[in-house]
Amino acid sequence: MTIRKVYLATVMGLAMFSCQNNDSVTDVNPDDIFKQTNVFPVPPNQWMGGNNPYYTAGYVGDVMPYYENGIFHLFFLHDAKTKPAGEGFHDIHSFDTSNFKDFNYQGRQIPYGLASEPDFGVGTGSLVKVGNTYYYYYTGHNEVASFISSNPRESVLLATSTDLKNWTKVKNFKMTAPAGYYDYEYRDPHVFFNSEDGKYWMLISAQTSAKKAVVLKYTTTNPASGNWTVENPIYTTSASENYIMLECPDLFKMGNYWYLVFSENWSSNSGTHYRIATSPNGPWTTPANDRLDGSYLYAAKTVSDNTDRYLVGWTARKVPESNTGGKDWAGNLVTHKLVQNSDGTLGVKPVSSIASVFGNNASLSVDKIIGTASQNGNSFNLSGTSQVMFSKLQRANQINFTLNASSSGQSGLILSQDNDGQNGYKIAFEPANNRIASYVMSSGSETLDNSYPLSGISGTNYNVTAYISNDVCVVYVNDKVAFSNRVYDVVNKKWSIFGTSNSTFSNINIKNP
Repeated sequence: MTIRKVYLATVMGLAMFSCQNNDSVTDVNPDDIFKQTNVFPVPPNQWMGGNNPYYTAGYVGDVMPYYENGIFHLFFLHDAKTKPAGEGFHDIHSFDTSNFKDFNYQGRQIPYGLASEPDFGVGTGSLVKVGNTYYYYYTGHNEVASFISSNPRESVLLATSTDLKNWTKVKNFKMTAPAGYYDYEYRDPHVFFNSEDGKYWMLISAQTSAKKAVVLKYTTTNPASGNWTVENPIYTTSASENYIMLECPDLFKMGNYWYLVFSENWSSNSGTHYRIATSPNGPWTTPANDRLDGSYLYAAKTVSDNTDRYLVGWTARKVPESNTGGKDWAGNLVTHKLVQNSDGTLGVKPVSSIASVFGNNASLSVDKIIGTASQNGNSFNLSGTSQVMFSKLQRANQINFTLNASSSGQSGLILSQDNDGQNGYKIAFEPANNRIASYVMSSGSETLDNSYPLSGISGTNYNVTAYISNDVCVVYVNDKVAFSNRVYDVVNKKWSIFGTSNSTFSNINIKNP
């Protein structure tokens, strides 16, 4: 959890920027909007009434998923748009879902504390069930001057429950950085029962006293005892990585391999990373492509229903909320299904239930053609630098097609496009660079916004599915790659297919809810 910037703004009473997308949607029934935009949910407006300004709309921060009895409990850090001076922040809220397409908001679960308490700011955690009790370990964050004068900035705290809804903070439980570690950076506990070791494990994102990022390991035979024994780190950032922190660690076994997942937001390839080993203690192998999405999916952790495993994180918003804005903390909840390849590497594909949300076929109406393109039904051959512009998109859309791209140049989609084609958001396949990339188009110029390798995909034939819900666009390729982006002003704007060299788009299909 990257918390420092948000915290300072709160303590100093600075106003967070807040605005709304003001696109009007005349052809969508307002009663259907929540249904249409709930695929990638955010917490609702005025979730505890309209009198307190804190209870305005917000975003999904770090997700802490837990599965039991057919329900995925998706706890998350609530990032409110309005944070009054003197108030804490990032209390834990939750959604419940059985299918990752219908989400039931459960409200606030664990509140933040007072300015004199260690959890004035709440950070990422996780939970485990022992007997009839749920133990929720989470981060306490407080850098109020009067507090840190005699306390560490970050600590691991505990709340318990017997029903997953009513939580009691255990006031006498507090873990702080052990000797040899930096107490300013100590967060994101991940706890689980390791059946191979016969113990409960807790992983913590930490730094050594020399400021080296590590995933620190603790064990216990019984969480109820409150006694956790610190052991050696299971992972230390290498000199070539030099990550500042290994945030939101997650550890799980899938088939014959163990996987360590973590996030970092400081390198040129920031996002959610993973490592592979045959033991939960390593040694760890770094795959050629070690990320599970582009830089806009962050703090993703996994959850399994004992059959499939899912990756759940958030897709960053921008500030100001426009395509030219800068990437900022928290956004919409986004879920991928993990796929294990034969060599042990991981890929992702859409959650199967999402397609059922988009059941209504929409017509494909050509608005204009720029350059040279031939049409055969819903298929198009583009020659040279060409573009086919289509009519306006709805608030929620599923776009499918097969792309046969040239080995050189670019081809793909342009969203949020104006009539003259000078502004928009381009998602481009670039085989020569072995990547898919997104660009902000503004007054005819283009700025790279995000990129991701086309790992494990040979050739230049791509089966593409794009899910667009309000401001979030996730592009899936060949059921192996996901590429998430924040795209504003899609609603009631035109969209295009394009190519800078010969390319073919076959069987383009648009569906709405």
